[in-house]
Amino acid sequence: MDTQRNGEVVVVGGGVIGLATAVVLAERGRRVRVWTRDPVERTTSAVAGALWWPYHIEPLASARTWALRSLEVYEELAKRPGTTGVRLVDGVMGETDLDDVEGWAADRLTGLRRATAEEYGAGRGIWARLPLIDMTVHLPWLRERLLRAGGTVEERTVSDLAEADAPVVVNCTGLGARALAADASVRPQRGQLVVVENPGISTWLVSTGPDGESAYLLPQPGRLLLGGTAEDDAWSLEPDPAVAEGIVRRCAALRPEVAEARVLDHRVGLRPVRDAVRLEREILPDGRTVVHHYGHGGGGVTVAWGCAEEAAGLVFSAAAS
Repeated sequence: MDTQRNGEVVVVGGGVIGLATAVVLAERGRRVRVWTRDPVERTTSAVAGALWWPYHIEPLASARTWALRSLEVYEELAKRPGTTGVRLVDGVMGETDLDDVEGWAADRLTGLRRATAEEYGAGRGIWARLPLIDMTVHLPWLRERLLRAGGTVEERTVSDLAEADAPVVVNCTGLGARALAADASVRPQRGQLVVVENPGISTWLVSTGPDGESAYLLPQPGRLLLGGTAEDDAWSLEPDPAVAEGIVRRCAALRPEVAEARVLDHRVGLRPVRDAVRLEREILPDGRTVVHHYGHGGGGVTVAWGCAEEAAGLVFSAAAS
């Protein structure tokens, strides 16, 4: 195949970052193929709690810009929640002050105010309406949007980025970049959640205890997600019963009604943590271009669209150079 003639882009990675990037490229006229090791429903993104918030992601200034652009997109998608999986939901971000969002997001967050003691008795917190994304709906919707734009998705394991037969390759492999980009700075951060029947909770809540342990309750259609954990350099994808018990206990301390909620499922995912997102171009030995786009940690959903547009810009500037 004449890779310089076909004008295609291969996006390696089928999580939310890879799919959003592929959608932006396809809708701007590029021929895009996504290569993903796992079906999109089984990527790390599928396990995400998926509340919009810049969670442990650097560089902070860029992450906030990407997050605000993504917020615009999610607000539009929330007009069709049943189709896109995106809803705008009220809730409390604990251990956070209004000053923490002043200067970057305060004028963009609907309903922003201090949480009352009744809403959050554990301490200080802010109340806001944020995008909450049901990834079981959103990821397949992203795939279908890509297909409608003329892109394709292929389940394929890649052992070397040079296998991609296109002039431009976008590396959205998350934790896989340890091997594919020889980047040992990408590390796993293990997150575990418990899925329970929703006992009637309609608002989300994120809290961090004095011991640094986190708890969050995220109401999704037909279920409630309880979390969570952030274990650095832990690779196991097997749910830990003791960890699950601790999650339920911490969440029940905040909302007692979840203590007896029937457990539906346990989920584990490995966040691709890096000191900062890698978003840059590299030239392969054969002259082709790789755009590296990984290292989003637990903030991938939050920054997906803003980051995807910047990655697409690198693709188009590479083609023009």
